[in-house]
Amino acid sequence: MGRVPPSRLSPLVLLIDPVRMLPSLLLPLVGVLFVGGFSPSSFVWAALAIVGSVGYAAVRWATFTYQIAGDRLELTRSLVSRSVRTIPLERIRGVDVTTPPLHRLFGLAVVRIDTGASGGDKQEGELDGVTLPEAGRLREILLRRGQAAAPADAATPAGTSYTAPAVAAEERVYVRVPWQWLLYGPLSGAFLLTPFALVGGAIGLAFQWGGEFGLSERAAFSVGEWLWHRPVLLVLAGLVLVLAMPVAGGVMYAVFNWDFTLRRRDSSLVAERGLVTRRSVSLEHRRIRGYEIAQGILERGAKVVRIWAIVTGLGDSRTRGQLLPVVPRAFAVKVAAEAIGPFEAPLRPHPPVARQRRLFRAVAPGLAVAAVAFLLGWGWIGLLALCAAALGVPLGLDRYRSLGHAYDGARLSVRSGSLPRSQAVVERRAVVGWTVRQTWFQRRSGVLTVIAGVGAGSGGYAAIDTGEAQGVHFAAEVTPEWITPFLDHP
Repeated sequence: MGRVPPSRLSPLVLLIDPVRMLPSLLLPLVGVLFVGGFSPSSFVWAALAIVGSVGYAAVRWATFTYQIAGDRLELTRSLVSRSVRTIPLERIRGVDVTTPPLHRLFGLAVVRIDTGASGGDKQEGELDGVTLPEAGRLREILLRRGQAAAPADAATPAGTSYTAPAVAAEERVYVRVPWQWLLYGPLSGAFLLTPFALVGGAIGLAFQWGGEFGLSERAAFSVGEWLWHRPVLLVLAGLVLVLAMPVAGGVMYAVFNWDFTLRRRDSSLVAERGLVTRRSVSLEHRRIRGYEIAQGILERGAKVVRIWAIVTGLGDSRTRGQLLPVVPRAFAVKVAAEAIGPFEAPLRPHPPVARQRRLFRAVAPGLAVAAVAFLLGWGWIGLLALCAAALGVPLGLDRYRSLGHAYDGARLSVRSGSLPRSQAVVERRAVVGWTVRQTWFQRRSGVLTVIAGVGAGSGGYAAIDTGEAQGVHFAAEVTPEWITPFLDHP
């Protein structure tokens, strides 16, 4: 394939970079102006700093190029010394196209390329400031050529055949989440502490910048003392913040997940969301190994869930691999079945001894604290500990009901947790090994934990506290060619 000439970012990015530098320049500029007494010379120095930031942005733009050369993407920077970052196309796991407010104003986008090599939430390559048509073109080329250049998947177990999904002739929209469902957002709890964060930020700014406006730190402390001696106002302020939690959480959730759309485009799943900053994440379908369903305690009461994809080599999958925000469970399961694949087996319960273990763990700490408190004569603490132990009974029972595992011939599933409960559905071809773990307490109870090693997502998904024969049978059922040779009675 011919070598593509080097390309540059859009020159319009020179209008964005100086604006983005302003927060880092604000303190030095204010310092220069105050030290100089707002004299003409101080304004000259401040103007020189701004001009210097613009010049630095222009130099960075002029010395950065990118090009697709054969089976790799090359990012070249030659500011002082020449550096070339090479990204093999077959290593690309996903392409993230984001349009922050300033970029959207000028018709630009940020293209982030994820290879899974850096781990965590970092991307291997970033093109900050390409036009929207160029961003779309790069996404299609990188994913299409990466799929063509990728070798056969080594994670497929022996004896298992896999046919890559056919490339769709046209894109298919699986779901466009109605705005009414954004009202479920506060149930996830992700943004509930927003009011307290805003108040904390305001207090921090008051201490940091109060002196510039004639307010000393003592004045801030005086306001706090004044409120402390008026408990009614303090309680009312706390109530206002608590009542504002679901409202602020709902607003922030809606801003991040506005017009959430999941579609199939060629051989990729594309999730788009965002009101202020629009984000589009593309995941190669052939690298998706399953999905994970998550529910908090409030979400379970409303029968809603969140879903994200389990993708090989994708760091921070709960953000970049998000398939659905908080939506009704039945709808989410239907969309996951259409987009990735159905799972049709009921979860198998774990033995009663697993229930006893969960009850003991939930109740014993409270009883122990209560016993110590009563021995020391701390009656109120003992009563509170007894209440905590009593609340542990329904918690332990719920944690036991959440346990389960199953296999339907193509995919396996495990579930655990209570306050945060999660269920993973993983394709059989993704299993690369098994870990059977049994602590001393588990041996006395006759249970064990079976962990399916997966080269994707968190790396392993556990069926906790299964019966000894039950857990081994589960592993042998999924990959009999690996397990049955080691059994006495296959």
